[in-house]
Amino acid sequence: LRRLFCFNASASAPVLFKKKPLVFLGSPQVAATVLDALLKSSSSPNSNFEVAAIITQPPSKRERGRKVLPSPVAEHALERGFPSELIFTPERAGEEIFLSDLRDLRPELCVTAAYGNILPTKFLKIPKLGTVNIHPSLLPLYRGAAPVQRALQDGVKETGVSVAFTVRALDAGPIIAYERVEVDDQIKAPDLLELLFSQGSELLIRELPSIFDGSAKLKAQPQDDSKVTLAPKVTPEESWLSFDQDATLLHNKVRAFAGWPGTRAKIAVIDEANGEHDVLDIKVITTRVSARGNVPENEVDDITFIKGALVIPCGGCSALEVLELQLPGKKVVNADAFRNGLRGRKLKKV
Repeated sequence: LRRLFCFNASASAPVLFKKKPLVFLGSPQVAATVLDALLKSSSSPNSNFEVAAIITQPPSKRERGRKVLPSPVAEHALERGFPSELIFTPERAGEEIFLSDLRDLRPELCVTAAYGNILPTKFLKIPKLGTVNIHPSLLPLYRGAAPVQRALQDGVKETGVSVAFTVRALDAGPIIAYERVEVDDQIKAPDLLELLFSQGSELLIRELPSIFDGSAKLKAQPQDDSKVTLAPKVTPEESWLSFDQDATLLHNKVRAFAGWPGTRAKIAVIDEANGEHDVLDIKVITTRVSARGNVPENEVDDITFIKGALVIPCGGCSALEVLELQLPGKKVVNADAFRNGLRGRKLKKV
């Protein structure tokens, strides 16, 4: 049925596609922001394009019940009333049946935003005007799967979002436009991602006229490969915190890995009355770098509580203040609630 629909759409393109067909590719919730902007812009009376199809990751197990659910972009599109037969979910973007369906749609342009699938050359040759991508970094900085996470982990004071043409090499295409964003030292990865894709949506909509009339190809700037930095995918094995490191490095890691995979640490709980000693595996949710000065050498293993924070001595005589944390199977709590649950027991670094 989908093949028949695509064939009929292709055969009657002058009727169905009075506007230039654009195909959107995206998967997570942040990509829905971009889709919204495109749908809104395409519905305006003077728009010269329409969203002809959506390509997203296949349904997968997620959320607490581990139910098989459509991607957030697919869910959002269906809620907006987008035709389900025009939402494509190939396992790989190089599948021949999928590519044939895409050719039938005759897209002028493809737009990607956190799609999560490699686009082969066969795909990139299909849209007449090419494929453009919203990438949440100031390219050529932080090319790769985790640009926001790696930027926060490095403690950057400034980042941004780029709109660039897609080429076969990873995030290496000419840059059409970019926008700089200052980075607050408390912002976490999910919030920064949302901010960057929101601004990236606005940037894309502003640039679409130049992309459609071809002038964007002429003004796009090649990337300086000598300035490339990479942002490899984050792994669960990286989630552990080592308090031998400086508190600033640990704070940046907590912000970077917020959401997924999170950051974890082990601390010892000691009952001085009976000598019992337990080790807790905690998930560290929110932190800040302590401003109380250097930690005395005789306190380097003692974890204390000061003004609603769990204060953990770290490398270089620094200290990390943990404001929120989570025990396995429990809800996130603030430091005061955690302290009350200790019932007078002491804490030390493991």
